[in-house]
Amino acid sequence: MHDPIVNLELAKELGLLEEEYNKILEFLGGRTPTYTELGIYSVMWSEHCSYKNSILELKKLPRSGGRLLVEAGEENAGLVDIGDGLAVAFKIESHNHPSAVEPYQGAATGIGGILRDIFTMGARPIAALNSLRFGRIEETSGHDPLSKNGTARTKYLFKNVVKGIGDYGNCFGVPTISGEIYFDESYTDNPLVNAMAVGIVKHGEVASAIAKGEGNPVFLVGSSTGRDGIHGATFASEEISEKSESKRPSVQVGDPFTEKLLLEASLELIKSGTVIGMQDMGAAGITCSTSEMSAKGNSGMEINLDLVPVREENMTAYEIMLSESQERMLVVIEKGKESIAKEIFEKWDLNCVQIGTVTSDKNVKIYYKGKLEADIPANSLVLGGEAPVYVREAKEPAYLKEVQSFDFSTLPEPADLNEVLLKLLSSPNIANKNWVYEQYDTQVRTNTILMPGCDASVIRIKGTDKALSMKTDCNGRYVYLNPYKGGLIAVCESARNVACTGAIPLGITNCLNFGNPYKPEVYYTFKEALRGMGDACRYLETPVTGGNVSFYNESPDYVVFPTPTIGMVGLIEDISKMTTSYFKNEGDIIAVIGIMNENEFDGLGGSEYIKVIHNIVAGDAPDINLESEKNLINTVVELSQKSLINSAHDVSDGGAAVAIAECCLMNRKSNIGCTIELNFTGRKDYTLFRESQNIIVISLNKLNENAVIDICRKHNILYEPVGVVEGNSINIKGTVNVPLSAAADSYYFSIHKIMES
Repeated sequence: MHDPIVNLELAKELGLLEEEYNKILEFLGGRTPTYTELGIYSVMWSEHCSYKNSILELKKLPRSGGRLLVEAGEENAGLVDIGDGLAVAFKIESHNHPSAVEPYQGAATGIGGILRDIFTMGARPIAALNSLRFGRIEETSGHDPLSKNGTARTKYLFKNVVKGIGDYGNCFGVPTISGEIYFDESYTDNPLVNAMAVGIVKHGEVASAIAKGEGNPVFLVGSSTGRDGIHGATFASEEISEKSESKRPSVQVGDPFTEKLLLEASLELIKSGTVIGMQDMGAAGITCSTSEMSAKGNSGMEINLDLVPVREENMTAYEIMLSESQERMLVVIEKGKESIAKEIFEKWDLNCVQIGTVTSDKNVKIYYKGKLEADIPANSLVLGGEAPVYVREAKEPAYLKEVQSFDFSTLPEPADLNEVLLKLLSSPNIANKNWVYEQYDTQVRTNTILMPGCDASVIRIKGTDKALSMKTDCNGRYVYLNPYKGGLIAVCESARNVACTGAIPLGITNCLNFGNPYKPEVYYTFKEALRGMGDACRYLETPVTGGNVSFYNESPDYVVFPTPTIGMVGLIEDISKMTTSYFKNEGDIIAVIGIMNENEFDGLGGSEYIKVIHNIVAGDAPDINLESEKNLINTVVELSQKSLINSAHDVSDGGAAVAIAECCLMNRKSNIGCTIELNFTGRKDYTLFRESQNIIVISLNKLNENAVIDICRKHNILYEPVGVVEGNSINIKGTVNVPLSAAADSYYFSIHKIMES
């Protein structure tokens, strides 16, 4: 088989621009690249690997400070100090396009890849999280094209993504403990599958993704290499279309049992003191790891592909270099200690083969069957080196002024607010997600203290009194309606979520899901959302540890809501001070703390109430005050640390009425009712269901009320008692009185009923 003729036309087929092809010629001294070299550049200069359309905006985010031990982007994952010589490594990434065409393997390998990013740093994974977005799963009426084939396909995607995540995590042996799931038409063709992992490492046992030391051997460890995943990075850097189905070979196939062995072998190898550098072979496989490790170490490599263990016959150099076969690492070993590495991996029954050496000439040279297939300056390939960087045009979308001017006073007021509350509790975006998380092993390794279903989940750190609280969060509707405020809210709500468990927010990782960056309106939303995220992170002192950009989440029929998913991690110094979200004791006071916006229309834009009851996505995103948010977070953390409250739950999707109902329902073993009395100054439905920010619902023993008031006053936070925990109904006087049994049926079983229909 002969390689195709390399020219500009072929370069364009591989996703390169004419100006990029000309730049390649310059880097290669004017000569025409080989087919393998062109493939290497095409994947390394794809958006997925190079961030060429996003890096200038990403650099505006706060990427250092706080407890960060490495600046964002320096390593495979973020690293934050948690004291006692320990650090937490965490990161979130997307696997959207693969999951759209092969949902089971796409989701499974997304989990596998993010776990490898954690343990290549020497950290043992302790938790997995996810953020998932799909089209509508409930049947629709009328002539909606989603009423048949659309919902059937969405259910198929949803079911298999969840199964892929569950099967991989369960087999690997990491608890999947938290996340979020939203359903909206905008995600119909482009499901978002964002996977997050969290690990713990001792300060002195952190490994770096670097190649240095001339003559040091380069090893490929783990699984053999096949043809799966070739051009996966390029596939992730283009829009979904009718041709996407033909790109199933771009989706990798995962093996969680091998990954478990690779985890143990890698951690043992790092502790042996033989490792100079280690990197996961994720996007772009051998290509990415050889070039990035070389560039970081200001070194080069000579690689002999004849030595690469392969599982398919007659593979070409191009295929071996671009394969994204899973469960593989590239490791640079200290010269003279090769036998130690081989013995460790032989014990774990994994490949450990030297395929090359580190050089000092700063080029990556690839040999195969006696031929020099590639000779490329490593720095020309990588993000932060000489890979292309672009400033894209940004233009405010015309729809923004139109949707933000929507007049909510024109909407009819519903006659039955009991029915409204039950509809909201059964909405797939609000309903309990037990259909999902009951498929996950949430307790493997026996460290999970707070299970899925509350504001955030909590993992204890064995051998200490500490625990980590973690959550993923983003409301894409808010970002669609106001990109800047939507970015602010995504960070603030995730911080509020972990604070409700008593944790101090430490930092974020982000997964930025947007449409085509070459469209000025899309790029405007991207820039504005990042501006909001950056402002919130700076104010809350939660720096960005790293993350992922996923563009091109659109098809001929749909563009996803701009969705900058936030993964937040917080620290609880004393696990005995942890707070949960649900009411516990008859007679406890129910109170609202925070600053309620007095505008009766604030919090209606993008709300679940307006969408579910009126089928409208319009208005402005809720207002949010950063000073009030920081004060609120400090207040609830102090209240938790002093054991003055029995529960804390933030007001978000569905507004205050849904938040109060969830406090009654979240503890499935012992639901408990409430009697609430609210001050209504405008429409009752808007008071109940608007999604105003900066508010948390707490419950407390009356004996602690004065101390709670004092702490709220110290932080300049409003304390307003609104009711009492009692009875067997959700009773908001004058508006809502719903039996707990009816509310629980709506809340716990609606997704089951939809998926079984």
